[in-house]
Amino acid sequence: MLLHDEIFEQPARLAHVLDANQSVTADARDLLNRPDVFHVVIAARGTSDNAARYAKYVWATRLGLPVTLAAPSLHTRYRQVPRFDGAAVVGISQSGESPDLVAVVEQAQSQGRPTIAITNEVDSPLAVLSDVVVPLHAGPELSIAATKTYTTSLMAIAMIAGGEPSLQGVPEAVAETLDLESHIERAVADLGPIDRAVTLGRGYNHSTAFEWALKLQEMAYVFAHAFSPADFAHGPFAVLDQDFPVLAAVPEGPIAADSFATLERAASERDASILVLTNTDAPGIPSIRVPTTPEFTSPMVFITAAQLFTLHMAVLRGVDPETPRGLKKVTRTN
Repeated sequence: MLLHDEIFEQPARLAHVLDANQSVTADARDLLNRPDVFHVVIAARGTSDNAARYAKYVWATRLGLPVTLAAPSLHTRYRQVPRFDGAAVVGISQSGESPDLVAVVEQAQSQGRPTIAITNEVDSPLAVLSDVVVPLHAGPELSIAATKTYTTSLMAIAMIAGGEPSLQGVPEAVAETLDLESHIERAVADLGPIDRAVTLGRGYNHSTAFEWALKLQEMAYVFAHAFSPADFAHGPFAVLDQDFPVLAAVPEGPIAADSFATLERAASERDASILVLTNTDAPGIPSIRVPTTPEFTSPMVFITAAQLFTLHMAVLRGVDPETPRGLKKVTRTN
């Protein structure tokens, strides 16, 4: 299966990004550290939007920069272009072709603001417009569902933030996660075919919750919605019942205790089915234990497990994840 093969390419692709992108990610970091840059605006869609959610945490915690997501329709439909005073503008796109993302970066250039492209296509319109181009080195991604371009986007974002010594162990940790496939397949079988789910993740893995939900929808036709556990407790908790599974990504760290408390409450009060990806103890909660890496790098490990989960859930549901209905590899929006 092509999709399965691309998921398993990820350790090698991540190692290649680490090796090949040292200089260019340093250039991007220098751009973000310019004295006239006080915040970052990211233009992205779909899976790349979820990579941007990761950047919100990594660049805030490691570079001290607030990150916001652009509203491309302001540029292409409403024709009400915002000011980018004090901003660096970053486009994240696997293809670099979507006109609305290109329009955001083009407008930033016209306002004299620095720009970065993170893309798998270094000759794309997005790349041509940008001051610094960070290639993903993912190779051709032929499956409709983005897998290796997502994890390499996360690696590029983390490298821009610095901390390369902490990143060196990520390819091996992802490889070890892939070795858990039979365990993940059993967890899917134990859960059974599902048609809806809540995905939870907080902090750096807020991005994992959103990407997992997206993959469940496009690959397995499971209606999934992502939340931070903190937001979930404010109201959406009410939708839970025993037929509404909760899937969570909970790394060791400052968000673990509160996240596990939310999951325990979901099980005890609503009798919900729970499955958590974690690299720490999850007492009394069904879990898949993944390798431990520093928390800011954990989304690359957690989403790999989630990709395998989703692939096997699609198979269990009788869905061909290679040909999701109504989708194309490159989506151009205006």
